[in-house]
Amino acid sequence: MTDEKTATQEKTTAAAIRPGPLPPGSRIGILGGGQLGRMIVLAAARLGYRAHVFCPSSDEPALQVVEARTVASYDDWAAIDAFADAVDVVTFEFENVPSTVVERIGARVPTRPGWKTLHIAQNRLREKDFLRGIGVPTADYREITGIDGLQRAIRDLGTPAVFKSAAYGYDGKGQVLIKSDTDLREAWATMGAELGILETFVDFETEISVIVARGLDGRMAAYDPVENWHANHILDTTIAPARIASRLTMQAEAMARHIAEALELVGLVAVEMFVARDGRLIVNELAPRPHNSGHWTIDACVTSQFEQIVRAVCGLPLGATERHSDATMKNLIGDEVADWLKILSEPGAKLHLYGKAHARPGRKMGHVTRLTPKR
Repeated sequence: MTDEKTATQEKTTAAAIRPGPLPPGSRIGILGGGQLGRMIVLAAARLGYRAHVFCPSSDEPALQVVEARTVASYDDWAAIDAFADAVDVVTFEFENVPSTVVERIGARVPTRPGWKTLHIAQNRLREKDFLRGIGVPTADYREITGIDGLQRAIRDLGTPAVFKSAAYGYDGKGQVLIKSDTDLREAWATMGAELGILETFVDFETEISVIVARGLDGRMAAYDPVENWHANHILDTTIAPARIASRLTMQAEAMARHIAEALELVGLVAVEMFVARDGRLIVNELAPRPHNSGHWTIDACVTSQFEQIVRAVCGLPLGATERHSDATMKNLIGDEVADWLKILSEPGAKLHLYGKAHARPGRKMGHVTRLTPKR
C-alpha cells in the first residue's frame, strides 16, 4: 500500500469518528458553483472556514469569492478524488450532482447530507415513494415510461394533471400541464426525458415552504413557513411569514421535521407544500440544501440559512431561526437586475447580486429583500 493511500485511509477514518466540531480554518468542499454555493462560501468565511468549490464551468458565481476551486466534470474521478482529499467535509448546493459522485466522496471524507438523501431528492418518483412511505401526503402519481403508459395513467388519474420528468427538472423545466385535449406525443417531447411522472393537479390556495436544519446530534431548527409566488414557473416572490392559519404553520413545521428525521439528514432540507383549498397540506418537492425561498433569512433572521448549513455540516450548534423582521423577497430575473441602483436608494431594501455577467430571460441575477416590522 502506498503512503498516499495510507494517508487517505487515515484521514477518512479520523474524519468519520471525530466526535467534535470542525474547528475554524477547516475547509468545506462544495459541489456546485451557483449562487447558492456563493452564499455558502460567504457565510463560511464569516465563521472562519475556508471553502473549495467543485463545478464543471469556470463561469460560476461562487468562483468569484472562493479560496480554492476545481473546474472539472462530475465524471472526472481523478479530480473528484483529489477534491475529496483536499477538504474536511463536503456538501452540495443543488441536486443535479450525480449521487454516485457523493457516494464516492463519502468513502474518503464526510458528506453532509449524504448520498442517500441526494439519491432520493433528485428523482421525483423516489421522492414521492419515500414521502408516501413515511406517511407524508402527496398528490397521487404514476410512473410513466412511454406514451401507452401515459394514456393509461391519464385514464386512472384524470385531467388536469401535471407531467414531469422524473429527474433533473427545476424552474418548471421538463413539466407539462395535461388537459383533456392535450396532444400526448407533443407533451412527451416537451417533457424531454425517458422516464416521467404524472401527478394529479392540486387545486391549491397557496404554495408554502419550510426550511429545517438538522445537526450531527439530531437536534433540529425550523424557519417560519413562507408563502411563494411564481411567474413562468420560476419563484418570483417569497413572503415571510406565510399568511396562513396558525394550525397550518404548526402542521407544516412538524411535517418538515418529520421528513428531516426520516432522511437522517445532516444539513438543510426545504420542503415545498401546497395548501389545498380543502385545508390539507400536500408536499410537492424536497430540496436538501439551501433554497431560493430561504434567501430572506439572510436579512430577517438571527441565523441565515447559509450560516445554518455551515453550522450543520461542520458539527456546530445550530443557530437561532427566529426572525426579527417580516420580509418580502423578490427575485431579480433577467433584465429586472437593471433596477439595481433604484433598489439601493430604497429604504428598507437589501440588495444581493450574484455576479452574473449576462442577464437572460429566466435567469436569476440576484434578489432584493424588503424588511418591515415584525407583526
